[in-house]
Amino acid sequence: MIEHIKIEDIVQIAKRAGDAIMQIYVKDFSVEFKDDKSPLTEADKKANNIIEDGLNALDKKIPILSEEGKMISYEERKEWEYFWMVDPLDGTKEFIKKNGEFTVNIALIHKNIPILGVVYAPALNEMYWAVEGQGAFKDGHKLPLTINQSPEKKLRIVASKSHLSTETQEYIDQLAQLTESIECVSKGSSLKLCMVAEGSADIYPRLAPTMEWDTAAADAIVRESGKMTYSYPTVEKVVYNKENLLNPWFVVKATL
Repeated sequence: MIEHIKIEDIVQIAKRAGDAIMQIYVKDFSVEFKDDKSPLTEADKKANNIIEDGLNALDKKIPILSEEGKMISYEERKEWEYFWMVDPLDGTKEFIKKNGEFTVNIALIHKNIPILGVVYAPALNEMYWAVEGQGAFKDGHKLPLTINQSPEKKLRIVASKSHLSTETQEYIDQLAQLTESIECVSKGSSLKLCMVAEGSADIYPRLAPTMEWDTAAADAIVRESGKMTYSYPTVEKVVYNKENLLNPWFVVKATL
């Protein structure tokens, strides 16, 4: 059914959305707040329209579930075999702070598994993509770019820039007992998963709330790089299109 979907087309849609985001990023812009108190900007809305229009132009029969689109009941969603999961601007807080660490996230989900993912960081000009069975890439280079050959000597941990929970810090403290030294890096948006995929970080623990659209695209990249996103503490693979779209706590790392 989806053989006609080309990763190059999704990359171009993400770039167009990123260009629109950057036009707003360089100006003064207003910030609204949604019911859950999370921020919303003109860039979120504009990027969402570009992505939905682009995906519908490729195939109107594949439904879209977007953070900024209309919410769809589980009764309807559970029948989907394929669907797009979109976060048009992941890391809105980083966008507002103007630190560049925000992304456009587009994933194709088959049943409950991300099988295609594009993550574009327009302010950093970094493009990640993956297709199931075809590998993961950053700007055309196959992932991982580096492999830590001695994790017992040094572990590189990436954590949230805006949402570092007490539980996550305790997890990091436990890891410190298993290696000689730990290097901790803070990063915004889905770039944290991409760092594990590329090998610039070994582990990303997220023992705090996230939504499925926050992780789906980058999770496809993680899986095709030979890593995995495991729920914590159960160590089951994270799945998508659940009745409740809230992710479990999770840890991104090398496959067990």
